[in-house]
Amino acid sequence: MAKNKNRWKIQAGATLLTNAHITGFFTGKIYKGNLKGICVPGLNCYSCPGAVGSCPIGSLQAVIGSSKFKFSYYIVGLLILFGVLFGRLVCGFLCPFGWFQELLHKIPSKKFSTKKLAALTWLKYVILLLFVIILPMTILNEVGMGDPWFCKWICPAGILEGAIPLSLADSGIRAALGALFTWKSCLLVGIITLSIFFYRPFCKWICPLGAFYALFNKISFYKFHIDQDKCNSCGACTKVCKMDVEVCKTPNHPECIRCGDCIRTCPRSAICKSINLRKEDKV
Repeated sequence: MAKNKNRWKIQAGATLLTNAHITGFFTGKIYKGNLKGICVPGLNCYSCPGAVGSCPIGSLQAVIGSSKFKFSYYIVGLLILFGVLFGRLVCGFLCPFGWFQELLHKIPSKKFSTKKLAALTWLKYVILLLFVIILPMTILNEVGMGDPWFCKWICPAGILEGAIPLSLADSGIRAALGALFTWKSCLLVGIITLSIFFYRPFCKWICPLGAFYALFNKISFYKFHIDQDKCNSCGACTKVCKMDVEVCKTPNHPECIRCGDCIRTCPRSAICKSINLRKEDKV
């Protein structure tokens, strides 16, 4: 099975860059410098002691739930920019939590396909619409602001990158942990367990950021193309795709994270990548 042996280096570099405030893990202090005003492309918790930028999903909820602002051209514009340029390549190369799931999947165990669970891929769109947009906008707390519903109740990255490191470094935070911490810890354990047996389950079924970028996969500048003269529909690309994409039919499917395994697997070199606005090729 051909794989991109260098992709993990980009994933590791992206994780390090977005969490470059290393001293925060020892002091238990969140970085609040000027860089925190910039959103990183991947899912990375604002409250992580190492985070030097803001999570786009967290920032979007904060703005939507604010009593002063109902729309942010900066945050939405930045998300659209990432989507138009790269689509879900962000998920495959630049998302720390996506890489975390891939590392878990390398743990030796029986692996299961998610093809029969394809209907669950729609769940992340429901979460994007309901927990990231509708609930923060419509349900206000006692001070007249909307809660960050996804970050507060669902996001496993928040508990992994934020709550756990901060509680380990600060006894005051440890003493304040309660039922919400327990609930989200259970969710994290569930995602960790699923990730060992299934490939990137959070990305496939739950992540609202992945859902947003998926909307741009077919129109993004970065695309995969099929050379119809070379492709003989052998199916090798579909067999190697862990995101369950029928590559020769829909090379820019919303679930494709641009990992490139299909390109390296194709025996006839019929799949290529490019940065342009050509329409999707089909066989």
